[in-house]
Amino acid sequence: MSTYTAVKNRILQLLGEKNMSIYKLATESAVPPSSIKNILYGKSQNPGIVTLKMLCDGFGITLIEFFDTEEFRGLEQEIR
Repeated sequence: MSTYTAVKNRILQLLGEKNMSIYKLATESAVPPSSIKNILYGKSQNPGIVTLKMLCDGFGITLIEFFDTEEFRGLEQEIR
C-alpha cells in the first residue's frame, strides 16, 4: 500500500468515526473543501504536513494519533 492510500484511508476512517462531512472538516480545519476532495479523490497525492496538521486539528486529534495505526506501521519503503 502506498503512503498516499494510507493517508486517504485514514482521513476517510476519521470522517466516519467522527461523523463528519468534508464540509464540516473544512470548517473545523480551515482547509478548503476542494483541497480535502483533491486528497481524497487522488488529484493531490502528496499533501503537505501543515495541511495534515490542520486536518488533525479539525478532527481534534494530534499528528501522532493520525499516524498511529497498523496501516502506517506496515508501510513499505517508497523508494526502492
